[in-house]
Amino acid sequence: MKIKWFLIFILFFRIGIAQEKTFVSEDIQINSNIAGTLLFPEKMEKPPLAIIIPGSGPIDRNGNQANLNNNSYKYLAKGLYNKNIASFRYDKRLVKQIAKGTFNENDILFEDFIEDAKAVREHFNNDNRFSKIIIIGHSQGSLVGMIVAQEGVDKFISIAGAGREIDDVIVYQLEKQAPELKDNARQSFDDLRVNGVALNYSSELSSIFRPSLQSFMYSWMQYNPQTEIAKLEIPVLIINGDTDIQVQVSEAESLKTAQPNSQFKIIKNMNHVFKEIKGDLSENQNSYNDTGIPVMPKLIKTVSSFILN
Repeated sequence: MKIKWFLIFILFFRIGIAQEKTFVSEDIQINSNIAGTLLFPEKMEKPPLAIIIPGSGPIDRNGNQANLNNNSYKYLAKGLYNKNIASFRYDKRLVKQIAKGTFNENDILFEDFIEDAKAVREHFNNDNRFSKIIIIGHSQGSLVGMIVAQEGVDKFISIAGAGREIDDVIVYQLEKQAPELKDNARQSFDDLRVNGVALNYSSELSSIFRPSLQSFMYSWMQYNPQTEIAKLEIPVLIINGDTDIQVQVSEAESLKTAQPNSQFKIIKNMNHVFKEIKGDLSENQNSYNDTGIPVMPKLIKTVSSFILN
C-alpha cells in the first residue's frame, strides 16, 4: 500500500550566484521561529512582493524536506524575479526545531503556522520597498494563506490548495486508494472532532491518528477552506495542476465555487510540486526528489500576470 505517497498532507543586500544568472537576495530573520530569503529585482524601484507560504511537513524555504528535494519554491521565486516580482520564502518553524533537536510533535498546532505567516506579513507591511503584497499559499499553505490574506494583503493566490476540511479530503483519498480503511478513518475523524481524541483507529492509519499528532489534526480540522476563502475581498487566483496526485482538480473547483469572483486556472500536466509530468505515476513520484526539473513556465506566466495586472 502506497498511502505515504498519496495522502495530501504528511506531517511532518547580499549577492547570491545561481547557475544561470545573478540574483539579488537578502536573508531575513523574522523572529525566533522564522527565517527566509528575499529575492529583490533591481530593475523596479518598488516591485510587488509575493510571500510564499509552504505546504505540509518540515518544508524549507526552497520547497524541500528530508529525502524530497525538488527546489519547487526556489524555482518559483527565481521565475518571479525574472518578471520583476520580489519574493520572500521561508523555512517552516519545524525545520529549525528539528535541526536544534527541540521538535515535539505534541506541541504543534495549525494555529502556529498561521501565527508565523502573520508575522511575515506584518514584517513586510512595515517595509516600504514594495508596491503591494501578494500571498501565495501552496498545499497546506493555501489554507494558512487565505486566513492571513484577510487583512493587510493586496492579492491572494492558492496553488494546489484543498477545497474541503482536511478530514473530508483524507477520507476521500482513502476511498480511492485504500477503500478498506475509509470507514474506520471517517469514524476516527468524527470521534476526534466530537471528543478531541480518536482511540479506535486501525494501525494502518497511525500516521494520521497517532496520539502525538491528534491535537494538530484537531486544530487543522477547525478551518474550512471554503469558509475562509469566501471572506476575501481582494483579487484571488486559484491554480491546480491536472497531474497532481495529492490534490485533485475538484478541490480547486470547490474553492472557485466558494469564491466565484476568483480567477481560476488548471495547468495541464503540472503536478503537486509544479513540475511537468507527461508520463506515469513513477515519473510523477520521482519528480518530488529531482532538483534538475524546473517548475513549469506556464505557472510562472499565470502567477506573474495575475500579480502585475
